[in-house]
Amino acid sequence: MSRIPQQLTMGVVIGNRGFFPSYLVAEAREQAIALFGRLGINTIMLDPSQTELGGVETRQDAKACAELFRAHRDSIHGVVVLLPNFGDEKAIAETLRLSGLNVPVLVQAEEDNLDKMGLATRRDSFCGKISLCNNLRQYGIPFTLTTQHVCALNGEVFAQDLQRFEQVCRVVSSMRGVRVGAIGARPAGFNTVRYSEKLLERLGIAVETLELSEVF
Repeated sequence: MSRIPQQLTMGVVIGNRGFFPSYLVAEAREQAIALFGRLGINTIMLDPSQTELGGVETRQDAKACAELFRAHRDSIHGVVVLLPNFGDEKAIAETLRLSGLNVPVLVQAEEDNLDKMGLATRRDSFCGKISLCNNLRQYGIPFTLTTQHVCALNGEVFAQDLQRFEQVCRVVSSMRGVRVGAIGARPAGFNTVRYSEKLLERLGIAVETLELSEVF
């Protein structure tokens, strides 16, 4: 029987940066709740009583979100980062580092509308995503990108990306702690089937070898 539940749970981080419109964070939170609910995915995220609008902008916000994720670490299969505006790349990266989670991360950034580029409506998530991903690389945190660099949170493109990411999380969760049986020696004429047991071990996958003569 599979140890992976039928309904996965995702930690959700909603980034914010003060001089960009903060109401977009509340809007993104509502849209995320609706989308994840429609796709049958459980979520763990900050609520407005814990940080401003439930977003992550400061180191204190990062600590609060990381603490929340640590409290649910045994049930979180992946983390989805949402950027409704530019976001604070350091706070988000700190959230992931402080949480201690070792799960797949998906980064989404909301697209701007060309007719809404004023101070009260501009998002600039395009550049914010570049900055965040650069920080994640510096922190050594692997991440997954969406099909399009920016996409609508409530659009079909992101919904498909999220469903693919869910399958990635299932595979990662299923392979952790796996013991693989290797029966017999590798055929000498096929280098295509070579693999490293040490690399698998670093990923939590153990290999148990068995001589072919012991089986037949």
